[in-house]
Amino acid sequence: MENKKFDLNSIIGFALIFGIVMWMMYNNQKTAQKEQIEKAKQEKIEKQKKTVAVSDKEITAVATDSTVSDSTKIKKLQSTLGSFAYSATLPTAKEGVTVLENDLVKISVNNKGGAIAEVELKKFEKFEKNSGDLVALIKNNNANFNIELQTVDNRVLNTKDLFFEPTLSKVGENQVLSMKLKSAANEFLEYKYVLKPNDYMLDFDVRSQGLNKALNTSKPANLNWDLKAYRNEKSISYENRYTESVFEYDEGKDDYTGQGKEKEETPEKVTYVAYKQHLFTSILLTKTPLEKASIKSFDLTANEKKDSTFTKQFKTVAPLAFTNGEIDYKMNWYFGPADYKLLSSYDRNLDEIVSLGWGIFGWINKLIFVPLFGFLSSFMGLGIAIIIFTILIKLAMSPITFKSFLSQAKMKVLRPEIMELGEKYAKDPMKKQQETMKLYSKAGVNPMAGCIPALIQIPFMYASFLFFPTSVDLRQKGFLWADDLSSFDSVLQLPFNIPLYGDHVSLFALMASIAIFFYMKMTSGDQAMAQPQQEGMPDMAKIMKIMIYLSPLMMLIFFNNYGSGLSLYNLISNLITIGIMLVIKKYFIDSDKIHAQIQENKAKPKTESKFQRKMREMMEQAEAQKAQQKKK
Repeated sequence: MENKKFDLNSIIGFALIFGIVMWMMYNNQKTAQKEQIEKAKQEKIEKQKKTVAVSDKEITAVATDSTVSDSTKIKKLQSTLGSFAYSATLPTAKEGVTVLENDLVKISVNNKGGAIAEVELKKFEKFEKNSGDLVALIKNNNANFNIELQTVDNRVLNTKDLFFEPTLSKVGENQVLSMKLKSAANEFLEYKYVLKPNDYMLDFDVRSQGLNKALNTSKPANLNWDLKAYRNEKSISYENRYTESVFEYDEGKDDYTGQGKEKEETPEKVTYVAYKQHLFTSILLTKTPLEKASIKSFDLTANEKKDSTFTKQFKTVAPLAFTNGEIDYKMNWYFGPADYKLLSSYDRNLDEIVSLGWGIFGWINKLIFVPLFGFLSSFMGLGIAIIIFTILIKLAMSPITFKSFLSQAKMKVLRPEIMELGEKYAKDPMKKQQETMKLYSKAGVNPMAGCIPALIQIPFMYASFLFFPTSVDLRQKGFLWADDLSSFDSVLQLPFNIPLYGDHVSLFALMASIAIFFYMKMTSGDQAMAQPQQEGMPDMAKIMKIMIYLSPLMMLIFFNNYGSGLSLYNLISNLITIGIMLVIKKYFIDSDKIHAQIQENKAKPKTESKFQRKMREMMEQAEAQKAQQKKK
């Protein structure tokens, strides 16, 4: 009988199989444990949901039951509400609202939850002009303000489910509303609202008294503020583009969540959170910074071509700290227009909510556009104000326009000589460049002189694209055929939708695009003719020809869905520029005189600047190196 040999491969195989089986058993056990943990978590969540729902019904049912005594009510509710069962026995423990109102705003505060249930802006109507429907930032449960309270016996209660006791009074001209959630006669959580005359800003204090016995103060109480932003304008896509959450944090810095389907930021030391709805905003401010906040934004306009009630949903969660066992926060609410001048007047850095641009663009808007347009619109119609505003801006820029056009004229006069140099040194690009630079120097012509003035005008153009869409003054103000300068003007409704363009024809946008076409036609041709064709470089004449048609088309698509006030500004701006250029060309630009002046400049001894000398030396060195390489 043959002896069995020691089979190493078999042993390794069995070891691998054993290892795989053990790994599978361990992995299955780990997966099962994971599933059990997830199941337990889910059951806990469902239990909490069920408890909250039952609590809410029980509170309402028991609180409104007039057949039982207060002591019986307390006993019935103590199992759910603990110490706060007392609040459900008060006469005000029922559905109801208390109204605060001045000439600007009407605010309704609900007994249940103690929070604001409705906000109407009395000076602003919805996009259906003359419909009588006021802009409502909060209504029909689109907003929720809640504080999660953890009790000493491990309950989690939500203020939105509990009844507050309202007390309305008047202190001078101010309306004061105290909403108290009571655990005993002198133990409570209070929301205190103070509305002043002719003001969109409310004082809002959140404080507790004597609740250190009822609440677990070792952990902060979470503040939750949610809001679904109602659509208030004609163009939902245009409104949604400027709807976002803005916040201030870390001792004066500001930021925003931005655009997108879902955005989140987690800033620290937060001093305000604003839910900006294009031309309106809801803001929660606090003098005691919130240590950390989670601020989320969700886009609700999945299809902007279809009508929609809401634009975005906002959510903020932030902890409220206990100080000496109590909550004490001095806060404010602002519900009103996102008006730069108005928000600036509060001296709380709220002007950053209005996006006027950063750097030089913001300076132009804040120092020139806002005060100038505000002054003009104070004593004339908004459409006329835009026209006068545009004329003043273009007149102020006319010296720059003149300088740019004069430079183009000089370059055009020099073009024949530049072309001669191109033909003469066709095989030596370096030499051609040197001779061209010498020609510019002798003639006293700076090839960059036409570009610099144009660059100076770009910040003003970009600033206008930021200024007009944020101007609340334009809202529902008509001019000619446009019934709302803050939105598009529609002279023809199309029976179909054109991608990027839309389903309507904006006449101001169409006219602005035509004006841009003629402006491009006048300037691009001269610029292309003035620029010498460089070897290896694209043909500028062809590029300019394409841009003559492409630029107006792009602007037509862009402006068609933008506010007609911006389209009007660009229309007038381009017409004035065309007019200025025609006047300059007819009365100030004489090609023969320019040519004579250039020839005279050539004859004069020319002193090189340091920059010109440096450039010449660099070219000569490059040419010398090239010559040496050829010899090798």
